[in-house]
Amino acid sequence: MTMSGAKQEDRASAVFADHRELLFSIVYNMLGTVGDTEDVLQETWLAWSAKDLEQIDSHRAYLVRIAVNQALAHQSALRRRKETYLGPWLPEPLATDAAEPAVRAESVSIAMLVVLETLTPLERTVFVLHEVFAYRHTEIAAMIDRSPAAVRQLAHRAREHVQARRPKARIDRRTHQAVTERFVAAAFGGDLGALIELLAPDVTLWPDGGGKSAVGGPRPIHGRDKVARTIVAGTRHNENLELRHRHVNGEPSVVLFSEEGPVAVMVLGLAADGEHVGDVYVVSNPDKLATIPDDREG
Repeated sequence: MTMSGAKQEDRASAVFADHRELLFSIVYNMLGTVGDTEDVLQETWLAWSAKDLEQIDSHRAYLVRIAVNQALAHQSALRRRKETYLGPWLPEPLATDAAEPAVRAESVSIAMLVVLETLTPLERTVFVLHEVFAYRHTEIAAMIDRSPAAVRQLAHRAREHVQARRPKARIDRRTHQAVTERFVAAAFGGDLGALIELLAPDVTLWPDGGGKSAVGGPRPIHGRDKVARTIVAGTRHNENLELRHRHVNGEPSVVLFSEEGPVAVMVLGLAADGEHVGDVYVVSNPDKLATIPDDREG
């Protein structure tokens, strides 16, 4: 390799490293899995490292365009995996504690990612780029080879779809944390009455074990009484697990640990009033917990 070639590779590596967290966050919010996101970033790097950087006006824009299109190409295979998945499919939890980079700490919540699952791949891409990362419609149009008018139409459909399923509610992190702590005290303390009072009437429990975990069940459970009784029964069955409060996808959560490591992540979606729990998301598929740090000794 010539010196100029070595310098070119060093520069490409430095530019990619500078933008890696942004690319990770965009792709993760498009796909909902850490493993697929890392695959896309690897493919993005391979495409990027083969380019002549001197011929590229905006390195950031070029990298985002590569990553977005690689993520879109992954959607078909990911959709096939979901179609054969056992039980409800939830996004892979992303640890966002204080040590995580700032961009990653702003990841879309689990509840919002669940809603984004109902969009088409292009609608989700446009929503993530415009609503989360504030890209203009004209910029997005250049990325995905669509006209600005087509992108505006995609954005409008996606926004209406999301608002219909997830009305905006201003719930601050302290409130979310307080409700989570009350929920944990009632659930793991076996206080069925207190738990029922905390749940919204139309609450839903979403268990994602992927057929590989005894925590949770094979289908969603609806209604305050059924959800409360299922949770209390489940906590009694798993009373030897250790509980730790963590932040997942930028929100308070509870991670359940066995001696070997994390066995489940529980995240609450609050109702619009900010006082009751509207959704309980429990991810216990071990394949989706591989990136949750076990820092209990730290």
